[in-house]
Amino acid sequence: MAHEDDALEHERASWKPSPGLAVAVTDPVQNPGLPPHRTRMTDQDPAAMKRAVRTVYTLFYVSVAASIWAIAAYMLFPIESGRIIDIRHNNLFIGLGIALALLAIGIGAIHWSKAIMSDKEFIEPRHATRGRDVTRAAAIQVFDEANEESGFGRRTVIRNSMIAALVASIAPGIVLFRGLAPFDSPEHPDAGNPVALLSHTMWKEGSRLAHDPTGEPIRAADLTLGSAVHVIPQELAELSHHDGYLEEKAKAIVLLMRLLPDQLIESEERKDWSYNGIVAYSKVCTHVGCPVALYEQQTHHLLCPCHQSQFDVTDEAKVIFGPAARALPQLPITVDDEGYLIATSDFNEPVGPSFWERH
Repeated sequence: MAHEDDALEHERASWKPSPGLAVAVTDPVQNPGLPPHRTRMTDQDPAAMKRAVRTVYTLFYVSVAASIWAIAAYMLFPIESGRIIDIRHNNLFIGLGIALALLAIGIGAIHWSKAIMSDKEFIEPRHATRGRDVTRAAAIQVFDEANEESGFGRRTVIRNSMIAALVASIAPGIVLFRGLAPFDSPEHPDAGNPVALLSHTMWKEGSRLAHDPTGEPIRAADLTLGSAVHVIPQELAELSHHDGYLEEKAKAIVLLMRLLPDQLIESEERKDWSYNGIVAYSKVCTHVGCPVALYEQQTHHLLCPCHQSQFDVTDEAKVIFGPAARALPQLPITVDDEGYLIATSDFNEPVGPSFWERH
């Protein structure tokens, strides 16, 4: 091994490049430095700086005004009135107020950083981060320099207007939670009791099943095998929006399906709830109330598009997958003397989400 090492060292020492071989020697990459600094108009002209400052805090105050307008719109166009025009105006003007509030904050913050904050380029050397006193003092110095460059502590009008805009922008969202609170009144005596509200719908004995939204009654003979029809009580089609059409429809919507009679698995108490293989179930999902309207004809499964709960139509709409806690309420049906499908009663349990069962 010693002789081999000596031979390698001798070979290295005696090696010389061939006459035609060029050996490139490169220097380390040179630092190109920073480009020339371009001075902004606000840095050259004090009047321009004042205009920029006024623009920024004006935008922040516009944001405050827009947030206040969103709250006012919630009160001026109450959705509790039930009028469709109020609901549309409520959504439109609250949305415009919140959008303008957030847009003004964004534009103001960008203009502040572009026109007022220091824009001088600098190189920050990288160094090891350690939790020593010197490091902590350096961190404090960085915050102090950032405060000085941004003018956050010095330009109190901009700072205070921005804080006011941010605080005000949250207010409309907080106010909108008012719509979730119960509002008992002579017109809505059960508004604070979800069980009472969801226990009764417009379905009653003798109510004809009608197409949604036309209100045209449905004959059992007209339903083909495998069909799925969106259904409402015929009386509901006669209601106006002012009379609570939307509220009643939200509870009474039904999906009507026709299967082969021998495909249905029915308990003894529900033997007469279907008619010749025709079954009707509430469309309101028992999870959070989304409309269950996706029907798989081959598997006879109903699918909720919101959170993928699945219900078996052949087995009393029991839950077979997903977060729903209970089966869809079934509407008992039969036919009248003219062959039209009718309800024999209302649902025998509250429709919609199962939160009302919690104690």
